[in-house]
Amino acid sequence: MTSVRRALAITVVNAGLAACAHGPAEHHTDGSHYGVSEVGSFHTGGRQVTLSGLPTKEIVFTAGAPPAKVDPNGDFEVEQMYVQYVKLYGPYVRARYPLLMWHGGGLSGVTWETKPDGKAGWQQFFLKAGHDVYVSDAVERGRASWARYPEIFRTEPFFRTKKEAWELFRIGPADSYATDPAKRRIHPGTQFPLEAFDQFGKQGVPRWATNDASTQAAYDALVQKVCPCVIVVHSQGGNFAFNAALKAPDKIKAVIAVEPSGAPDPAKSNLAPLKAVPHLFVWGDYLGEQDLWKRLTPNIDRYEAALRAQGGIAERLDLPKLGQRGNSHMLMMDRNSDAIAQLIQDWMNQRGLMK
Repeated sequence: MTSVRRALAITVVNAGLAACAHGPAEHHTDGSHYGVSEVGSFHTGGRQVTLSGLPTKEIVFTAGAPPAKVDPNGDFEVEQMYVQYVKLYGPYVRARYPLLMWHGGGLSGVTWETKPDGKAGWQQFFLKAGHDVYVSDAVERGRASWARYPEIFRTEPFFRTKKEAWELFRIGPADSYATDPAKRRIHPGTQFPLEAFDQFGKQGVPRWATNDASTQAAYDALVQKVCPCVIVVHSQGGNFAFNAALKAPDKIKAVIAVEPSGAPDPAKSNLAPLKAVPHLFVWGDYLGEQDLWKRLTPNIDRYEAALRAQGGIAERLDLPKLGQRGNSHMLMMDRNSDAIAQLIQDWMNQRGLMK
C-alpha cells in the first residue's frame, strides 16, 4: 500500500473508530460503517480509430475568445468503458470477491450510487456489507464518453422520455404520466419515491442501438482485468453479464440479475459452462401490467429454466411473493431498497461468497 493510500485508510478508520468510541486497537466491522483503503478509476476496453478527410471548422470556445480552428481528423480512442472502484481497508473486507455493478439502458453507474431522493444507494449498502465495489459506465455512457457518428458510431443517439421511464419502469400504468406531477397516476402502493422522479429523470443519458458488440468487448475486458468477481446487473446489462459469464465462467463467481431485459437463447447457446456459476434473478411488482415486460420475461424464464436443467444454480427472488410489494423496475431506488439488498446479501452468504 502506498503512503497516500495508507494515510487514507488510517484516517477513515480512525474517524470511524472515534465516532463509535472504540479503542484504537478495535475494528468495528459489523456493517454500521466501513474503512476505505483506496478510491480510484480507470478506463478499459476500446480501440484506436483514425479519421481523415473531414472538414475543419472555426469555433469560439468561450465568450469573447477569438475563433479557433478545430481539425476533427486524426487518432482517437473510442468504445472504452469507465470504472470507478472503492476498496475497503483490510479488516472491513468480508466478501471473497469484488462486486461489479453494471447498469441498464439509457442509464449509467449513477444507478448504484446515491438515490434520487438523496438516500444512500446500493454502492454504499454493499460497501458496508464488506464488498470492494466497482461501478462502471458502459461504452457510450457517462464518463466512458461516446464517439462521432456516422464515422465511428453507425447511428445517432436516442433518448428516453420521462413518460417512457414512468411507464416502462412501472411507476404508473399505461398513459399515466403527465407533465404536471400532480396529474400523474401511479400503481397502487408503489415503492418508488414519487417526489424524486423528476430528479431521477436527470440521470438519463444518450444511448445507441448499434453498439452492443463494443459494449460486450469492454465488459469482457473488465472481467479479465479485475475478476474473479461477483456481478450485480440491471435491465439491459443482463445480456452483457450472462455472455461475459459464458466467456469467463472461471472468473465470474455469481451473477445477480436485477430485472434483466434479455438473455442468451438456450436453443442457440451452450450453457454448460455456467453450471458452476450460481445465478440469482430478482423481480419487482406489476410485471403483468406492462406490455413490454409481458413480452420480455418469458425469454428470461427460459434462460433461467435452462440453467437449472443443465445442473446449474438458478434461484429467484420474486419480491411480491416475499412480501416486498410495490417495487418498480428501479428497485434499487425504491423506498425498500435496503430490504431488497439484504435479501441479495443473504443469498451471497448462503452461496459461500463471503469469508
